[in-house]
Amino acid sequence: QVQLVESGGGLVQAGGSLTLSCAASGTGFSINLMGWYRQTPWKQRELVALITRGGGANYADFVKGRFTISRDNAKNSVYLQMNSLKPEDAAVYYCYARDYNVADYWGQGTQVTVSS
Repeated sequence: QVQLVESGGGLVQAGGSLTLSCAASGTGFSINLMGWYRQTPWKQRELVALITRGGGANYADFVKGRFTISRDNAKNSVYLQMNSLKPEDAAVYYCYARDYNVADYWGQGTQVTVSS
């Protein structure tokens, strides 16, 4: 079983930056894919960015050029550097991981609030 714990959410002004972090813990696991999703009360959970163990990244169009995903395999951690934040980026951000047995794991979510 894998547990994902996020940190780094908070309140920021539009145009500002935040960095989200997520660490995976547990025993006997090997994570292949890690990433971030986000959700608001009026939208379904949507993909923000994914990164493979080898470092290949994929971004949603609405964050390209503003957000950067990275990971540290030795620490089983993934990060999301968010720059030029917009009010519409406000959401609960969820850490996501998939292991090599194609089991999916989710964090508890961290709130990002962007004031205009």
